[in-house]
Amino acid sequence: MDDAAATPPETVARTLWRLAEPVHAVTYFAPEARAAYEEAGLHGWPRGYFAGRAAPFGPVGPEPVAASFFGFAPAAVAAALPSVWEVVSPGRALELRRAGARNALRRLLAGLDEEVGRAAGLLADRVRELDCGGRVLSAANMALGFPVDPLDRLWHAATLLREHRGDGHVAALVAADLDGCESLVLRAGIDVPRSELQPYRGWTDEEWAAAVHRLAARGLLAPDGTATEEGRRLHASVEAATDRAASRPWRTTDPAELRTLTDALTPLSHACARTLRFPNPIGLPEPAPAAR
Repeated sequence: MDDAAATPPETVARTLWRLAEPVHAVTYFAPEARAAYEEAGLHGWPRGYFAGRAAPFGPVGPEPVAASFFGFAPAAVAAALPSVWEVVSPGRALELRRAGARNALRRLLAGLDEEVGRAAGLLADRVRELDCGGRVLSAANMALGFPVDPLDRLWHAATLLREHRGDGHVAALVAADLDGCESLVLRAGIDVPRSELQPYRGWTDEEWAAAVHRLAARGLLAPDGTATEEGRRLHASVEAATDRAASRPWRTTDPAELRTLTDALTPLSHACARTLRFPNPIGLPEPAPAAR
């Protein structure tokens, strides 16, 4: 992004997602985040995950969560919701989510206070004006308001950007006539191992095999399970549509502001990426080495 003025907004959207996603993703991968849920009685990764991520909706049942999270097997969602609300309220789950992320960021971003403050302010200013029309998960998170603490503010802004993009991605997948399981099977045929997708999304072997059959019948998968050229084109079209849907916040961004934001976010992103694994269930690529 050396020539920010000439960078298409779709490219900017993807670049900012890659930088902000590791900041958000500490809530899934960092030990501090997992410990916060466990100590509150939410034992097992799925219960903490669904409680924390679904909490902005209130004490909701499995149906709207399965719909908005999209890639998860409905049975896996129903195993956690609504029973988690018998252990913690949604308000308490939000507190646990924020505390776990804050504690993880405090460790991972130690010594980067200046970058945290600058990135938190710039990113929050940009995402505060997000249009959440048709995007239920980002809208629910937007309604929570912006915290004051710089680490909390950074994580919340990264989360808003992430869920806003995710809502658009779900819309692109639906428009491509892919269901939740099919979207994972297709991705597994391209670049993310099945072992990083199926177990964490709760699909049975029978459900996975049925999705393979449906995609193969459409000419999207080869007999060995890899994506065909048509399958790769469909995947690329979904990613392009996702980038377009995520580009609006960046269409009018001043190039100098964008450079300042990316310069501030880059060391934070690299630091947070240390707690992730690659490949991973969210399909986030490993960050490029920092420029020397």
